Amino acid sequence: MSLDKILSLMQTSLELGLISSLTVLALFLSYSMLNVCDLSTDGCYTLGAAVGTLVALSGHPWLSLPAAMLAGVISGGVTAVLQTRMGVQSLLAGIVVNTALYSVNLLLTGNKAQLSLNKTTTVFTIAKEGFKGTVLGDQYKLIVLLIVVVLIIVFLSLFLRTRLGLSIRATGSNADMVRSSSINPIFTTTVGLCVSNSFTALSGCLMAQQQKSFDINMASSGVLTVSLASLLIGGVFFGRNKSIPLRAIGAVLGAFIFRLVYALALRLHMPAFMLKAVSAIIVILAISGPYLKTQLGLLRRRRCAARGEEAS
Repeated sequence: MSLDKILSLMQTSLELGLISSLTVLALFLSYSMLNVCDLSTDGCYTLGAAVGTLVALSGHPWLSLPAAMLAGVISGGVTAVLQTRMGVQSLLAGIVVNTALYSVNLLLTGNKAQLSLNKTTTVFTIAKEGFKGTVLGDQYKLIVLLIVVVLIIVFLSLFLRTRLGLSIRATGSNADMVRSSSINPIFTTTVGLCVSNSFTALSGCLMAQQQKSFDINMASSGVLTVSLASLLIGGVFFGRNKSIPLRAIGAVLGAFIFRLVYALALRLHMPAFMLKAVSAIIVILAISGPYLKTQLGLLRRRRCAARGEEAS
């Protein structure tokens, strides 16, 4: 593989990793901070793509980003209401919302499974024109995505240090203690899911504009699985004992590493039907890695202790 191909592979992986990292940050908030496993991720991701595409097609590319995030807020609010007000378990609530969003997305697009953005102005085409003729002319996508991801990381880091953010973190740690402290866990859960789903919808919006098309099955590759694997990979670099900004950066790094491994699998001409198996293997390694590392350390200590007893 030539140097140009390697650099191209790295850039593509970084761009896709930055887009995916927004969904990873959403899981970081809902799964790691709030301790809620939200299975509506795939549907919310496609919802953000659908809303963002429709708003961009109407001639408002910059407005598509907050519109997609607002759609994500609504999706997260519905999921939260099912959990907190109607007694539906979190896993089942996510599945129900995810299933319903498939029909909602088709309703929004006028029962069209695909929409093209080839001749439509998007945030990326605006950036392309803005950086045209400059040194950064070929990196316009990367610049837009870096700006968005940095803003989300800064927002998340500041938000989780506020009184509301600390309440959300406390709810994830011990809901009963929060309730006894006169903090409403229903409210904190709802806010947490609304914010996290807004990140997921923004990720879907950017993906649709980056690939210049919307597809109703664009999340069929397993956005939730990919994001969870990326989150776990990021936790290897910056674990629970690190600060919120470092853990958020670790989530972004995990998304990039996952996309890089995925791209290498494609470069090695792996059959398309094996890509989900690759995702599953990465998830298994990410989850079992810390445990296997601990067990390996214990095994080495036992061997050292056994050798010491033999020597004595």
